[in-house]
Amino acid sequence: MKKIIFTEKAPAPIGPYSQAVLKGDTLYTSGQIALDPSTGALITSSIEAETEQVMQNMKAVLEAANMTFENVVKTTIFIMDMNDFAPINTVYGSYFDEKTAPARETVQVACLPKNVNVEISMIAIL
Repeated sequence: MKKIIFTEKAPAPIGPYSQAVLKGDTLYTSGQIALDPSTGALITSSIEAETEQVMQNMKAVLEAANMTFENVVKTTIFIMDMNDFAPINTVYGSYFDEKTAPARETVQVACLPKNVNVEISMIAIL
């Protein structure tokens, strides 16, 4: 049986999907973008601020499933411009211990929801 994970500390889904699904000991998150859950505003003042909001949203989803970034085993980062990789990577990296960081791929895409610059999804295990 799967368990739907929801928290008001992260943006509510804007379509027919869940913030995350827990199946057994594995959590599958939907991609998070830089929506401020308290205001609904997009945070796009800088790529660093945008990435920070994405990671804070992801932190809230993980916490709703009683997990932390230490539980994350795989991430996918979708970015609009590969030239933004370095600043995104710096913010993203601040949430992980480099020695135990999860597997990851980073993919440049043509367009993301609400025309954001970065979206991140994760898989975590208890």
